[in-house]
Amino acid sequence: MAEDKKEVKAAKPKKMANPDTVSIDAATREMLARAQKMGIETVFDRAVTMKPCNIGIQGTCCKNCAMGPCRLPLPKDYGEGKDERKGLCGATANTIAARNFVRMIASGSAAHSDHGRGVAEVFLAAARKETDDYKIKDVQKLIAVAPHLGVDTTVEVDGEVLDRDVDEIALEVAEAALNEWGKAEGELLYLQRAPKPLYEKWVKEGVRPRNIDREVVECMHRTHMGVDQDYKNLMKQGTRCALADGWGGAMLATDIQDILFGTPYPLQSEANLGVMKHDQVNVVIHGHEPVLSEMIVAASQTTEMLDYAKSKGAKGIQLSGICCTANEILERHGVPLCGTFLQQELAIITGACDAMVVDVQCIFQNLANVVECFHTKLITTHPIAKMEQDNVVHIEFDEHHAMEDAKRILKIAIDNFGNRDADVMIPNHKASQVAGFGVESIEYHLGGTFRGTYYTLNDNIINGRIRGLAGVVGCNNARTKHNEAHITLVKELVKNDVLVLTTGCNGIACAMEGLLTPEAAGVYCGPGLKEVCETVGIPPVLHLGSCVDNSRILLAATEVIKVGGLGTDLCDIPAAGSAPEWMSEKAISIGQYFVASGVYTVFGYLLPTSGAPVFHKHLTEDMEKIYGGMWDVEPDPIKHAKLMIAHIDKKRKELGIDKARERVLMDMDDRQKLEA
Repeated sequence: MAEDKKEVKAAKPKKMANPDTVSIDAATREMLARAQKMGIETVFDRAVTMKPCNIGIQGTCCKNCAMGPCRLPLPKDYGEGKDERKGLCGATANTIAARNFVRMIASGSAAHSDHGRGVAEVFLAAARKETDDYKIKDVQKLIAVAPHLGVDTTVEVDGEVLDRDVDEIALEVAEAALNEWGKAEGELLYLQRAPKPLYEKWVKEGVRPRNIDREVVECMHRTHMGVDQDYKNLMKQGTRCALADGWGGAMLATDIQDILFGTPYPLQSEANLGVMKHDQVNVVIHGHEPVLSEMIVAASQTTEMLDYAKSKGAKGIQLSGICCTANEILERHGVPLCGTFLQQELAIITGACDAMVVDVQCIFQNLANVVECFHTKLITTHPIAKMEQDNVVHIEFDEHHAMEDAKRILKIAIDNFGNRDADVMIPNHKASQVAGFGVESIEYHLGGTFRGTYYTLNDNIINGRIRGLAGVVGCNNARTKHNEAHITLVKELVKNDVLVLTTGCNGIACAMEGLLTPEAAGVYCGPGLKEVCETVGIPPVLHLGSCVDNSRILLAATEVIKVGGLGTDLCDIPAAGSAPEWMSEKAISIGQYFVASGVYTVFGYLLPTSGAPVFHKHLTEDMEKIYGGMWDVEPDPIKHAKLMIAHIDKKRKELGIDKARERVLMDMDDRQKLEA
């Protein structure tokens, strides 16, 4: 009988996700149903069979030494007496939660900043003329960035001021930028780009980053067993490290990418799995660093590669992207978005993906298992991101032979086109989008008569047509319904006249929902934001790029302060930040550098701090007294939006712009008095 029971137990089918309830996106539901019919497990199924650790999600499990893991659950009677919980070494719940939180900041900062370092190294190679494949595409951006890195753009000769040679400027900028990762003394140069009151706040609190790498290393040292045991002091270093990301590595990455690959300006494209094509070679690019993907875009447009594809029976080459590599090649070239983080397995399950090319960050190891069921070639390209499975092809990308490597990768995809099975299923779901916004393009589009400044944006915030600004960013999380929190939140914000700036997978989700078109304003916006969007011709949700491009949001907010009328510090602006479906350690780093920059920041799902209420209160209350910004947590997207709107309204009241203003019809004499 015992053996019979074992047989019955072994035959019990695995639990699987319900395709109808895991996502609001029709293409995702169709592909998940197909996967289950084929017996292919995806992240959605694993989220059903593997539940999160109840203590781990509270942030109070410490595994930083071999005496642990020490697990400190929150007592049911917490608050009735002194918190006596301790690990073997005596570490309190607050210390453990803070250490874990700071380690997440360190990892997230390292990911963004190593991305920036890689781009800076390619920039240096281009400046030294060591590669013919990369050249400076935006000289104007180079000239704009140079002074922030202490590089002169002019020289005085015999009393006459002359422009310096661009190649000389580029070399000095590249060297100065790379120096920010490991210089021996001083502070990060980009900190001076912040509004003066904010910079002075950082000076007062002692949180100015010294160099990028040092702050990550010090986080790891402080969180080692037996070192820093004060949650406030730990978060001081966590803040310093996060600022090294937001005002350092990530900001440098964005600027250097703009210089090398071109500063984005709005363009039209499409989004969702339906962008793949039956009669073309489908190459899906996934990851975060655009150094390789830029070359793949360029190579795919060459006559050589197009002719080669046609020789194999394809009509052309269809590139599409997943995650932030997708956003990088979208914003500069209009390459369509294939999907978000949680759709990466599904792109292969279409049966139409001839090659998936990955670099770093947010890449499922399970992709190697999924491609076993299809003809797809999975190609890793980065020396720090390999997979253990034998069926994965590794082609290490070298910027000195960039075009050669890109063509080699494309040839593998093209040669694989003829190996497709007849059972291809590309969902008939995709949406149009307008993306590629940035500090410069927002300045241009909202400038009107005052084009070249943020005057009109500020004016519309002051007069109330735009209630405020929201930075909505971040990942997907398989513990939540795919895209639901993203879309519900954003629709609630624009309905209440809040202009949304987005990056990362939130941007992709909004594109899939049709929120990144000017026409969306007439459907979803309140009357004030609708009027602005229709007058200017912009979407109510402005897609600014990848997750490192959150620095664009910081600099756009800084421009708002420079123009005047909305305070002197970032914490004065009617604005709020949000990551509704976050999952990555990068999100924690982003959240902390926004908080430390004065931005009220709400996370959905949860924060891994609830098991240490005193430390949690430090993040969600005390931070505002120190930096002007603070954390908040709300999984319900409508309540989440209302928290953000309430904060925006509070800031409007503090600025004295909370009252409705009568519109004045100006005659020509009044208009002539305006300064253009």
